[in-house]
Amino acid sequence: MMKLFLISALFGIAAAGYAAYPEQSSRPQASFEKNARILALDADVKEDSFRYNYETENGIKAEEQGHEADGIEAQGGFQYTGDDGQVYSISYAAGQGGFQPQGAHLPVAPPTPEAILKALEQNAADEAAGIIDDGQYNPSKYGDASAGFGQQQQYVRAQASASSSYRQPYKY
Repeated sequence: MMKLFLISALFGIAAAGYAAYPEQSSRPQASFEKNARILALDADVKEDSFRYNYETENGIKAEEQGHEADGIEAQGGFQYTGDDGQVYSISYAAGQGGFQPQGAHLPVAPPTPEAILKALEQNAADEAAGIIDDGQYNPSKYGDASAGFGQQQQYVRAQASASSSYRQPYKY
C-alpha cells in the first residue's frame, strides 16, 4: 500500500512539474512549426554519394548533394520563414575548406586594411628571398646599436664592481 502511495505521489509531482512549463516558445511561428507536415521528400543515398530535398507546409525547404572525396564534399541550401515574416535563404558548400554559407542576411567580414595586405605581400616576398623572421632577437640585424648597448652593460658591471665596498652589485 505504501509503495502504491509513493508511486502515485511521484507521478503527481511529475505531472505538476510538466504542467508548470507551458509552451516553451513564444515565437509567432512556433505553433505552426510544431505540427508542420512534410509536403515533398526525395532522397537517394549511394555508397559514395547522396542527395536529398524536402519541403514542409510551413515554408521550410532544403536540398543537399554530396560525394566522397577525401572526406565528404557537399553543397546545398535551405530556406525558412523567420518570425518577422521574411523568407531567409542560405546556400552553402562544405568540405575541405569548411562550411561556407552564403545568404543576403548573413554578415560579411570587413575588407582587409591596405596596410595589412602590404605587410602580407612583404612577408611573402621576404620568405621567397630566404629571409625568415622567427621572432627571435638577432643582434646582427641591428648593427652598431646593439654593440653600444652591450658596451653600456659592461660599463654598468664595472661601476658596480668598483663600488662593491658599500653595496652589492646587481646580478645580470
